[in-house]
Amino acid sequence: MYMNMKDYRSLFMGLEEYVPVKSGKYVVGINFDNAATTPPFKSVIDNIAEFSGWYSSIHRGKGYKSKLCDEFYEEARKTILDFLDGSPEAYNIIYVKNTTEGINKLAYRLIDCREGVILSTRMEHHSNDLPWRGKCKVDYVEVDDSGRLSLEDLSSKLEKYKNNIKLFTFTGISNVTGIQNDVNFIAELCHSYGCRVMVDGAQLIPHKKVKLKGNGRNDYIDYLVFSAHKMYAPFGLGIIVVPKECFINGEPEYKGGGTVKFVTDDEIIWDEPPHKEEAGTPNFFGIVALLSAMKELSRIGMKNIEERERILTEYFIREIRKIQDITIYGDNEYFKDRVGIISFNLNDFHHDIVSDLLAEEYGIQTRSGCFCAHPYVQRLLKMSKKDIEEYKNTPGAKRPGMVRVSLGLYNDREEIDYFLNALELINRRQKSVRIF
Repeated sequence: MYMNMKDYRSLFMGLEEYVPVKSGKYVVGINFDNAATTPPFKSVIDNIAEFSGWYSSIHRGKGYKSKLCDEFYEEARKTILDFLDGSPEAYNIIYVKNTTEGINKLAYRLIDCREGVILSTRMEHHSNDLPWRGKCKVDYVEVDDSGRLSLEDLSSKLEKYKNNIKLFTFTGISNVTGIQNDVNFIAELCHSYGCRVMVDGAQLIPHKKVKLKGNGRNDYIDYLVFSAHKMYAPFGLGIIVVPKECFINGEPEYKGGGTVKFVTDDEIIWDEPPHKEEAGTPNFFGIVALLSAMKELSRIGMKNIEERERILTEYFIREIRKIQDITIYGDNEYFKDRVGIISFNLNDFHHDIVSDLLAEEYGIQTRSGCFCAHPYVQRLLKMSKKDIEEYKNTPGAKRPGMVRVSLGLYNDREEIDYFLNALELINRRQKSVRIF
């Protein structure tokens, strides 16, 4: 279904809240930090309130409310798979706290020997890099000068390690540049070498339609991890999608209530997955929130969301290019496979200063720094090894980085124009001040 921009904005909480600025006035806050966390749909909050009166314990409770929550908890797995074009016969859904915990769980459970090879990339968030380090040999597929993944280097490394690759783990969309990787194409390439794939879907799921089973025979996704709080559903929930046979063997890293079938003084009989991977009382309202958000996203239509965000992104990049002395990172020429995550620097100013001024004087929320993707940002900034060593060894040195704007479904041109005007004023007013 098509909706105009005002209709989109009316679906969200908190968009008209006033925030204080340095002048002492209050202005309507603008959130351009959606890659970190998104505001909730009103329907999500309404559904939480509606379900609160029926909330009870999950698993083995005999009361009506417990049985109702139990049924919802298990049926939610099928609903999530349906949203992702996946089948309950092929995949399990495992509930965790967030994407980071999900990837750590996979790294803990999937790596069973130090001799195997994990392929990752130089464009990853730390959450899809650090968990794999130290477990086995990790090699990285490089990016080109525009920040795009080098498929040539991927093919080369698949050929190099073809008999010993355990997994290729990569981001669906970069949280620094918004560049999208073609996950199904990459999956088909990796499967031709007998290599499974894991997709970090934290930035992918809110913006693009994902097909777990792909379009052909070998372009399916093996593992997918994402977070609800980046798709307009608060309360802290992460999702791991794994093949049905995954985690049948081995012990969970968290042990306790809900993970076993039977325990004696001397023996533990573990439950079947996914239950043995979900120790303790689950985040029930996180699941309610996620399903409510998925329902709203489906009602709007992911294709409509993609088209709306593409138009906004093109407009934003076209207009920000007009600002003098600005550097924009990543591939900003080709918009079909990217989303509205734009990182930049005003050449005369440190990124922290720009981000602070936008917030303190104009009520605009952005992010500055390296966005938990240090190796990727270092490449985009063209930092040499000497530059990196100098920074590491210089106490009090200003950290390298960028300013990041990340657009959501509800953002509009008026907000973009207000932001661009604020950036122009900062640039003009402080042009003689050298922060570096």
